[in-house]
Amino acid sequence: MATVEMLMPKMGESIIEGTILTWLKKEGDKIEQDESVLEVATDKVDTEVPAIHGGILTKILAQEGEVVAVGSAIALIETEGQENGQIEQIKLTTVSSKEELMEAAPSKTATLISPTEIFSSSNIADDRFYSPLVLSIAKEEKISKEELVSIPGTGKDGRVTKQDMLTFLKEREKPKSVGVSTSQAVYIPQKVEMSISAHDEILEMDRMRKMIAQRMVDSKRISPHVTSFVEADVTNIVLWRNKVKDSYKKKEGEPITFTPFFIQAVARAIRDFPMINISVDGDKIIKRKNINVGVAVALPSGNLIVPVIKNADQLNLTGLSKKINDLANRARVNKLSPDELVGGTYTVSNVGSFGNVMGTPIIMQPQVAILAVGAIQKKPAVVETPTGDMIAIRHKMFLSHSYDHRVVDGSLGGMFVRRVADYLEAFDLNTEI
Repeated sequence: MATVEMLMPKMGESIIEGTILTWLKKEGDKIEQDESVLEVATDKVDTEVPAIHGGILTKILAQEGEVVAVGSAIALIETEGQENGQIEQIKLTTVSSKEELMEAAPSKTATLISPTEIFSSSNIADDRFYSPLVLSIAKEEKISKEELVSIPGTGKDGRVTKQDMLTFLKEREKPKSVGVSTSQAVYIPQKVEMSISAHDEILEMDRMRKMIAQRMVDSKRISPHVTSFVEADVTNIVLWRNKVKDSYKKKEGEPITFTPFFIQAVARAIRDFPMINISVDGDKIIKRKNINVGVAVALPSGNLIVPVIKNADQLNLTGLSKKINDLANRARVNKLSPDELVGGTYTVSNVGSFGNVMGTPIIMQPQVAILAVGAIQKKPAVVETPTGDMIAIRHKMFLSHSYDHRVVDGSLGGMFVRRVADYLEAFDLNTEI
């Protein structure tokens, strides 16, 4: 018999702490290796954590709601049937893993810093829990408790996350509004008086909805949004898909949707207009080399999540279809890793899946553009033929391209979405898959 520590795993390059959401097992339960033991939330995603060893869960060290640094022990597992030599090996492996994980997380996150250490001169009451990382940032950046209290948290139960702190610091560097502090001007939402009747129902936002709300407000504040619209004739794509969808599903074991065609056209257009594939850092423009396209996926809860297809321009239709189906399916059952939600350079949102003909999407920061694709509809249209114009029934859809007018002018934004439509309209009916 041997007792090993179960550690908070590293769940992405930029993730150095996680919040314990739910323990799926209780003390005394028998667990198998690789069996899910608990759910952990990070700033990027909620995910299940599997056991690294099978045995008995003898003690839970981190309770639900606690924020734990990567590499810290969260539970003890009593293993069975180990020889002495194997027991030592498990112990050494555990220590090695812990040391490796702690290298990824700054040592300051492993030590709990009391709020009184940082705000000893303040008597402002604040009953929110602050993680060691947040308190360390506050101490290093000399954030007063008055400022810390004013920062709305996007984490579980309104807790302040690392990203909340970084956003606050970035805004604090900007010139203050006349007569109003930066924190008040940016972070303190105006209280809107409203009446509530006895028949109204009050619902608490979940953690993800709070995060989405904060990011959408931030994006509208950061980027001056402009939207250009183009109507595309996608008749060739519809006819080709109708021809191959049954054989494709029989061959690949999964359906082919319209989304891969949209992603392929976007990736090709980005190659033609690389200044769409950028980010803004102060007065600098970062031109991205890789074309990583995010795809908005609706979850059963009604929330949206945006997994990222890395190097989308290097995949063919089959590769894109398989990648999109895989990411979407795992997103709906909460099986995505944090790394699959970061690194996007452009985003596509299929509002047509909800029956909408067009929309005005909000940019995913720090990107500078996003495309909404509407529902495909049959419409009468004028078609040019060698013998003259004629009226024909065509499959058409609207493309709505929102872009950051700080760095993307109307000419570039308009030409880009027109190029996406051109690629969709030029789809070859003889394409092999």
